[in-house]
Amino acid sequence: MHAYRTHTCAQLTKENVGQTVRLSGWVHRVRDHGGILFIDLRDTYGVTQVLCDPDSPAFADVEKVRSEWCIRIDGEVKARSADLVNPKLPTGEIEVFVRDIEVLGASKELPLMVFGDQEYPEETRLKYRYLDLRRDAMQTSMKLRTDVVRSMRQRMWDKGFREFQTPIITASSPEGARDFLVPSRLHPGKFYALPQAPQQFKQLIMVSGYDKYFQIAPCFRDEDPRADRSPTDFYQLDLEMSFVTQQDVFDTIAPVLAGVFSEFGGGKKVDNPAEWPQISYRDAALWYGTDKPDLRNPIKMQTVSEHFAGSGFAIFAKLLEQDGTEIRAIPAPTGGSRKFCDRMNAFAQKEGLPGMGYIFWRTADNGEMEAAGPLAKNIGPERTEAIRQQLGLGNGDAAFFLGGKPSSFEKVAGKARTVIGDELGLTEKDRFAFAWIVDFPIYQKDEETGGYEFEHNPFSMPQGGMDALLGDPLAVRGFQYDLACNGYELVSGAIRNHKPEIMFKAFEIAGYGEDEVRRRFGGMVNAFQYGAPPHGGCAAGIDRIVMLLADTANIREVIMFPMNQRAEDLMMNAPSEPTNEQLRELRLRVLPPEA
Repeated sequence: MHAYRTHTCAQLTKENVGQTVRLSGWVHRVRDHGGILFIDLRDTYGVTQVLCDPDSPAFADVEKVRSEWCIRIDGEVKARSADLVNPKLPTGEIEVFVRDIEVLGASKELPLMVFGDQEYPEETRLKYRYLDLRRDAMQTSMKLRTDVVRSMRQRMWDKGFREFQTPIITASSPEGARDFLVPSRLHPGKFYALPQAPQQFKQLIMVSGYDKYFQIAPCFRDEDPRADRSPTDFYQLDLEMSFVTQQDVFDTIAPVLAGVFSEFGGGKKVDNPAEWPQISYRDAALWYGTDKPDLRNPIKMQTVSEHFAGSGFAIFAKLLEQDGTEIRAIPAPTGGSRKFCDRMNAFAQKEGLPGMGYIFWRTADNGEMEAAGPLAKNIGPERTEAIRQQLGLGNGDAAFFLGGKPSSFEKVAGKARTVIGDELGLTEKDRFAFAWIVDFPIYQKDEETGGYEFEHNPFSMPQGGMDALLGDPLAVRGFQYDLACNGYELVSGAIRNHKPEIMFKAFEIAGYGEDEVRRRFGGMVNAFQYGAPPHGGCAAGIDRIVMLLADTANIREVIMFPMNQRAEDLMMNAPSEPTNEQLRELRLRVLPPEA
């Protein structure tokens, strides 16, 4: 007999009745029914009920075990009586009578229970992550993650891609976040960096002639934490292709992701990837208040400035006299009650705005539809009717209004749209809704210096090539794209700028001379001088994808060993202080923290 088990805790059925078997696992829970001890024995595959009574030679030892002890038992498989069958378990028709037991690993008193659905502080869960990971929900999430990665790999191989690994220790490269630096012992005073992404290497793979690359790539960024972002490291499905257009990249990655979401999405609807809309960055900001819209929510915001210009509502009328200002409306179908409108106005105040104007339409005493609310009284029936017609609203509906420079209210407008959709039951919950966001601006104006700086990826090929860079920088759009799903950015990518002369010009506009570009990105710039092919690609965030599939809003629920929100590993006590010997070897000195 095997040293630890003849079967897993999910394998035994009525076919095994009468057999002597050996099982190993953890004590999920212990129950004492009138002197007969029942143990739910658990391993990663499932649960088997084992029992012991005073007639067993192992009874005295079984009495000693407690929750989460790791044990090995030998026993005889018996059929449960019909009224005791547990249909929820694959092993629910049998139980194992214990003849022998060995304690493989005893457990101290538990800081958190594995059995049950008790809630524990996140700090406790992360400090004792190895216990937290034994819980059923976490076992399910981690298995989901591995299955998703396996599926992604297979789908990429099926599309003719090959997986190549890129360096982890490399040079510092600006990717939009802070680098994690690694001091060099062999080169005192110099530092490596952990890669924020394999960006430059995957482009060099294209220059090397490999045509289709992918990798399940670890990425390292010293970022402030958010619920949907790890503060230190994350994994992405990274891919790059040569001789492709933007649409080619879409046509490659979209079926992969649609397949993954269909396979693991629990039956939720996944739209045909050929029908995923392509929305310009500008329109996404206007319609949804964000570049990662949730299209399950049908609400689309509109500009209604013309209806308030010169109107009796002085706040908006005066606001529109200033350059760069506008008024936007958020339609709210079925939201036409003063109670709901007041609640949304309070929401805006909590978000730091003075409030949010509104109009709602109701049935008047004469039986006809009328517009109600302070705004309606100020601007009059003709303007309110024009607004209603533009927004396509009717009796029982409402509209909310925000004004100013879009940058000052777009974020709140986007949040308000989400709240309205959720509270009014407009958002389709049983669906994964995807949208490509395209035509990102490459530059933005620095209000302090009057110069231009990169607003988005500086390595994207500008639409129109060199000719585009000779005009207004604020009009330049890049072949850059994101894929949004249910309010999250899942994919980011671009067609790359592979021509040195266009790259130098693009950086010159942002204030970087050719010498600095060569110093910072010398490896890539040099490579582009030796027959670089046009190429592009993208990266899909695996952690965030699994988070959506697991139906959780906290990314730490789908990462096996995550940091806390202060970027600390409470289990391994990281970051930790280096020893004096380590510092001397690296020729480093640690300054005390600033007061």
